[in-house]
Amino acid sequence: MSSIRELTSSRELFLNLTLRELRSKYKRSVLGWTWSLLNPLATMAIFTVVFSQLLKITPDPGDPSGLDVFALFLLCGLLPWNYLSNSMNGGAQTLVINANLVKKVYFPRETLVAANTASWLFSLAIEMAVLSVALLAVGNMVLPWLPMVIVLIAIETVFVLGVALLLASLNVYFRDTQHLLGILLQLWFYATPIVYPMKQVREHLSPGMLRLYEANPMVEYVGAFRNVLYDLRMPSAGTMAYLVVSAVVVFALGYVVFGRLEPRLAEEL
Repeated sequence: MSSIRELTSSRELFLNLTLRELRSKYKRSVLGWTWSLLNPLATMAIFTVVFSQLLKITPDPGDPSGLDVFALFLLCGLLPWNYLSNSMNGGAQTLVINANLVKKVYFPRETLVAANTASWLFSLAIEMAVLSVALLAVGNMVLPWLPMVIVLIAIETVFVLGVALLLASLNVYFRDTQHLLGILLQLWFYATPIVYPMKQVREHLSPGMLRLYEANPMVEYVGAFRNVLYDLRMPSAGTMAYLVVSAVVVFALGYVVFGRLEPRLAEEL
């Protein structure tokens, strides 16, 4: 309860730290926040050429939307993945980068990790708005589904924050964490149906390997976002239950580990 009171009383600090993250993200950059759009668009263009044109990967049209545009199919999965990836990279380093602040004054250290995640949440909101406009431009009436998109983003944020808290605390004690993270994210990316459809996974994996593959939480997150944005239909009740449970479990794990390691953070830094 005391931890909850501390976090509640740190609302202004959280806001200021989030604004600092937002201001510093593209500081002294000519294009500024335009990069938050150019980066995923460049990735989309590269993957579209490689996987759609060269490797001839053809996902099924949206059901029931009928949408058949590989670039938009890709973005519907790429944006929630980028949110996770950026938050993990930023969260892992946030305590180390802010070591002087952590060592000089006491405040709930979770605020630093939450502020980093919030800054990437803001970027995701911009990207989702642009994606929604693109979907509308090709005739995919996504407007009635936007409230469900917000629900999915809220659930993913709980999941992402739990992972970021875990990595932030571990990286203080084991600096190899930030270096291993790059390898982990590469493996995790290709183990998630972002640049290829889930139907190809089911066609090529044995039942045992398929169950192992589907244990990856991002499989369900990417599928849920595609259901809502690309297919224009609700994710199944089982999918929603899995997302909520996985988010709560991962957040609880990250929060507990962070709380256990927090007392010696300043000393280790």
